[in-house]
Amino acid sequence: MVELWSLGFVFLAGLITAFATGLGALPFFFVSEISDRWNVALWGIASGIMLSASVFGLVLEALGEYVHVSLGGVALDPVPQRQLLLLGLGLAAGVALVYVAHDVIEAAEVDPQQYAEADFKKLVLILGVLTVHSFPEGVAVGVSFADLGIEGGTQIFGFVVPLLAIFMTVAISIHNVPEGVAISIPLRSMGVPNWKLVWWSVFSSLPQPIGAVIAFYFVRVAREFLPAGFGFAAGAMIYLVLTEFIPEAREVGKSLPGEGRRELIGGLVAGIAVMVPLAFI
Repeated sequence: MVELWSLGFVFLAGLITAFATGLGALPFFFVSEISDRWNVALWGIASGIMLSASVFGLVLEALGEYVHVSLGGVALDPVPQRQLLLLGLGLAAGVALVYVAHDVIEAAEVDPQQYAEADFKKLVLILGVLTVHSFPEGVAVGVSFADLGIEGGTQIFGFVVPLLAIFMTVAISIHNVPEGVAISIPLRSMGVPNWKLVWWSVFSSLPQPIGAVIAFYFVRVAREFLPAGFGFAAGAMIYLVLTEFIPEAREVGKSLPGEGRRELIGGLVAGIAVMVPLAFI
């Protein structure tokens, strides 16, 4: 039985990541637009954060006690085949979800203007598209809370919270900021008011707390499948980075010197440099 308080705690963590998307709209209260150079760098930072969270957070956690991290590097003991199989199946399922989501999003052809002029039917369509797009991030948050309330974490408001959960919540929140920027740019060009930019940015990530609760519930009632849960979240996020974030950055950077490669690589390095130390605290 999963306690109601734990579901509420995980939902709140997912809600924090959704609210973080709204931060991407705040710059438009002070400037009319964000330069392509900064946009590419932000996508690079988000990519570095997601890759770090996936590899050094979720994948290493899936391998559990078979991974030994020290100043000298990472050592890996022989891992049981079942655990590797679950991890591999999870990775493949995560990639498959994002692949299918790509087809759904492209088939839906949601115009950003619908955000500002949406009737009920359009809202249902938009929410459906956003669900398949942002659900993997929510799953990542949810599975990272698998050990919530179990000894070995850190105390927050009287609850024992796993360090991995803190790491993933911070990582997804930071990653959501450039997504908020990307959502706000076309809306701003259409004359959508600033406060609506914040609302639609947050709205785009509302599936995340829902995905977090669903994933958390699953790994709590079926803990033997926890490696698959970690793999699913990692596979989805890595595939998102490779098929959405980096291509988006390269598209935006076409007008920059060197097609924005310096800004993209710099952002990637910065994102990894910020998140990797947190993974080994």
